[in-house]
Amino acid sequence: MIAVDEKSRRMLSEFRDFAMKGNVVDLAVGVIIGAAFGAIVNSLVGDVIMPIIGSITGGLDFSNYFTPLSKAVTATNLADAKKQGAVLAWGSFLTLTINFIIVAFVLFLVIRAMNRIKRKEEAKPAEPPKPSAEVVLLTEIRDLLKK
Repeated sequence: MIAVDEKSRRMLSEFRDFAMKGNVVDLAVGVIIGAAFGAIVNSLVGDVIMPIIGSITGGLDFSNYFTPLSKAVTATNLADAKKQGAVLAWGSFLTLTINFIIVAFVLFLVIRAMNRIKRKEEAKPAEPPKPSAEVVLLTEIRDLLKK
C-alpha cells in the first residue's frame, strides 16, 4: 500500500471536488455527445449527402478531387497522390465545409427549438400568490357578517 501524506490527500480531495462540480461534468458530457454527434454528421455527409450530390453531378466523388502541386504527382486518386508529393486536396476541403454547414444548421435548429420552449415557459402566466392565513380568516369573517 502506498502511503499518502496529508498534503497529497488534501490535493486529491480538492481535485475530486472540482471534478465533481456540475460544470465540469456537464462539459464532459457535452464533449462526449458532441463527438458522437460529429460521427453521425460525418456519416450523413459521407454516406448520404455526398453520394446524392455525386449522382446528380454524374458520379463525381468530391473527396477524391485534388490538384497536384508537384510534377512528380501522377496518381489519379488522392491517397496515392499524397504519397507522391504535394497536392491541394480541395475535394476533401469541400466535403468538410459541407459537413460544417450541416453541423451549424442542425445546431441552429436545436438552439432555436430550445429558445421557443423557453419562451413558452416564460410566457405562461404565473399563478397568483395564495392569500395568507390572515386574509383567508378575514374573508371568512366578512362572509359570515354578510349573512
